[in-house]
Amino acid sequence: MKQLLQTMQQRKTVSTVAVLLTLAIGILIGTLISRGVRAAQGQPQGANAQALNLPSPVQLSTVFSKISSEVSPAVVNINTESTVQTRSPRRRAPQGEGEEQDPFGQFFDRFFDFGPFGQQQQQPEFRQKSLGSGVMVDSEGYILTNAHVVSRADKIKVKLLDNSELYEAKVVGMDEETDLAVIKIEADHPLPFAKIGNSDGTGVGDWVLAIGSPFGLDETVTAGIISAKGRDLGGGSSSFQRFIQTDAAINPGNSGGPLVNMNGEVIGINTAIATGTGSYAGVGFAMPSNVAVDVYNQLVKSGKVTRGSLGVMFQPDPSPVLLRTFGAESGVVVTGIQPGGPAEAAGLQQGDVIVSVDGKPVKDGDALIAVVAAAPVGEPVAVRYLRNKEEQETSVVIGDRTEVFAGTLNPEGSSDQPSSEDTEVKFGISIQNITPEVASRLGLDENEGVLVTSVDNGSFAEDIGLQRGDVIQQLNHQPVNRVEDVLRIQRGLAAKSDAVFMIRRTQGSQSMTLYLAGTLP
Repeated sequence: MKQLLQTMQQRKTVSTVAVLLTLAIGILIGTLISRGVRAAQGQPQGANAQALNLPSPVQLSTVFSKISSEVSPAVVNINTESTVQTRSPRRRAPQGEGEEQDPFGQFFDRFFDFGPFGQQQQQPEFRQKSLGSGVMVDSEGYILTNAHVVSRADKIKVKLLDNSELYEAKVVGMDEETDLAVIKIEADHPLPFAKIGNSDGTGVGDWVLAIGSPFGLDETVTAGIISAKGRDLGGGSSSFQRFIQTDAAINPGNSGGPLVNMNGEVIGINTAIATGTGSYAGVGFAMPSNVAVDVYNQLVKSGKVTRGSLGVMFQPDPSPVLLRTFGAESGVVVTGIQPGGPAEAAGLQQGDVIVSVDGKPVKDGDALIAVVAAAPVGEPVAVRYLRNKEEQETSVVIGDRTEVFAGTLNPEGSSDQPSSEDTEVKFGISIQNITPEVASRLGLDENEGVLVTSVDNGSFAEDIGLQRGDVIQQLNHQPVNRVEDVLRIQRGLAAKSDAVFMIRRTQGSQSMTLYLAGTLP
């Protein structure tokens, strides 16, 4: 029994020693780990990580500032003072060579006639101060700007960058067709001037800067891209206005300032914006430098711009269907001949399709304008045209456009409808014979066309552009004098036939002849 107790005591002692030994080992391991952690915390972290360094500024972030510093000294602030009187309503001109010289009418009145705080003046007669911009293009003080900036000014003052002196400027010449002008200041030292670039070398997506004095804030620079080229604003604008479109911010006061490419070259003169509020809305327009250079050179040389003319009115962008009915693949359809003009003397007629001038193909109205306007006045040119689908040629002596269309008046018209009954025809329109009253207002004979009194929604007529108030004078090149003529001609038209209308359209004081064509469903 005693021996058993001794054995149990020994086992208990061994167990106690084992527990104590295990505890001691655990404490030792914990101590070592703790020391290791504290040692690691005291050492630098990420010994293998690479340190971050700030790079030097890249060229892209400084190119705008470099261009701005180069060009801004040549950009001027233009202050004008004028006596403003009650204005009479502006007139709108027809599309073609004979357009009246009124590029943007009330658009510019609303956009640029601002007082010192951007508030448009309303008094019937008062002294008004306006702001604009310009760009020096010659060290002798010649400045390119917009005609609407200086056209009504009694006094013109020019301020240069970092110079408090105001220079008095005189107008060298203006061209309303392109809304460009040249003014000049006198200084006793050479003046900074900007380089002119070739606008034909620009493309959609190219970076550009607009520099000017929006709201009177001198030397403001905005950046954007070219968003379109050759933009026609329509609405009565001149045939010579095809703009560079940009999203660089342009506001009142920018007008006349330069649009600059990334070579620091002027490739446009900022002219207008598309807006419903009078301020920047994401789309601005600049006159291309290639147009500005030609205008500038002529203004500096003679104080005016001379452009050649054939003495024709035409449809600028005829549809393929319309051309096909004349037997042409491309060309310009003559819609009118100016009485006493070069074309009449050469035997050209309404309905002819001009296909080339002096051997240069004419594919559309812009091409015709470009080649004819640049032709020397008084010199003959060979004009090839289609008549009755047969090609012919004549020699036309180029006239001075301002003389050929001098004093051209557009007949007053009205869209008032007579009270007689309408006759429905298959094109989706209703027509009536012209009453003596309407004929008098339109300057027509009673038996010279039929009046469109309504156009059905979604109809063939609506698709090709016929409108209520149009006067149909021909259908498929056959004269239309009475409603019976339309009914007779339409009976010979089957599905998928081409139909071409020659119409006279009058809107306010504007009257023009148009061809509208399409393929019947």
